[in-house]
Amino acid sequence: MTDFSQAAGSRNGGLDLGRLLLEGRAFFALIAIIVIFSILSPVYFSVDNFLTMSSHVAIFGLLSIGMLLVILTGGIDLSVGSTLGFAGVFAGFLMQGVSFEIFGVVVYPPVWAVVILTCAMGAFVGAINGVLIAYFKVPAFVATLGMLYVARGVALLMTDGLTYNNLGGSPELGNTGFDWLGFNRLFGIPVGVLVLALVAIVALLALTRTPFGRWVYSTGGNARAAELSGVPVKRVQVSVYVLSGICAAIAGLVLSSQLTSAGPTAGTTYELTAIAGVVIGGAALTGGRGNVRGTLLGAFVIGFLSDGLVIIGVSSYWQTVFTGAVIVLAVLLNSIQYSGRKKRSTPSDGTASSPQREAKSRGAEPAAESTAVNPASQS
Repeated sequence: MTDFSQAAGSRNGGLDLGRLLLEGRAFFALIAIIVIFSILSPVYFSVDNFLTMSSHVAIFGLLSIGMLLVILTGGIDLSVGSTLGFAGVFAGFLMQGVSFEIFGVVVYPPVWAVVILTCAMGAFVGAINGVLIAYFKVPAFVATLGMLYVARGVALLMTDGLTYNNLGGSPELGNTGFDWLGFNRLFGIPVGVLVLALVAIVALLALTRTPFGRWVYSTGGNARAAELSGVPVKRVQVSVYVLSGICAAIAGLVLSSQLTSAGPTAGTTYELTAIAGVVIGGAALTGGRGNVRGTLLGAFVIGFLSDGLVIIGVSSYWQTVFTGAVIVLAVLLNSIQYSGRKKRSTPSDGTASSPQREAKSRGAEPAAESTAVNPASQS
């Protein structure tokens, strides 16, 4: 039984409206945003506008999915915004041509090679974060904060603070098609949105249908207990940071292709937006609770709210205020939700609750409801 369906009934079998609203707050917030801005602006409620806003949300959504994987293990990744900017600059550098002076040639990689190399670069940045945190015991906040500055600094060094423009490529060089990722549509849907949907489906299946998903939730629930149960905690921690780096690199590719340019300052503060999407979606910053569905809803809440404020002409300064207020409210509601679950998971007679009940109280996905994982059962 899912969290949302559990919210439909109380202990007495009746409708608990308060819990229903609390569990589905991201969905109801998104509906409220659409209704309010549709009333305030006649151009807001249209298919074309929704598709345009969704292409903007794709950037936040990709970052948020990677951030979700990290937060589920009890970590945090403050470097995703800088990784996004670094990925765009790296792709722009490759699109401009790589000069091999020793041979006197300039190589122009095809777009598919640019995409693969950029994702590999994102994975490398994530791997550095993961190794520092898992094996060298550097606090996640400190390690990823340091990488935030390193990635941004490297991007600035590569461009001397300038921007790579005209990344559409040239037919004679065989590297055209980069802008296709940002501007083209399949079945009327922007390619960036389809990329987000594909990444979300892969993440959803990984978390709900594989041992890796159970390991992620177990690590976030109680890393020590998970390790004693045979979960490769360190490998899981490195893996989620690698995946977060790849998601950030994909987001950088989508953003730079939408702009057909890549600047070293792109993605500034986007790490906070990604965290906001995860928190609004109902995940707990302490780890072990959250899902892809809620994170996507949280990303759409942030994106549709920001675009709606732009459409009705609200100052960018006020947009920052509104976004911050939404984040604080989301954290407050998360605290109320999970503190209530903790109380309900403790029996009134004082006896210890079962592992299954504790797993359900963390809000884990159905396939990840066990904190003690037997590796032999997953072969």
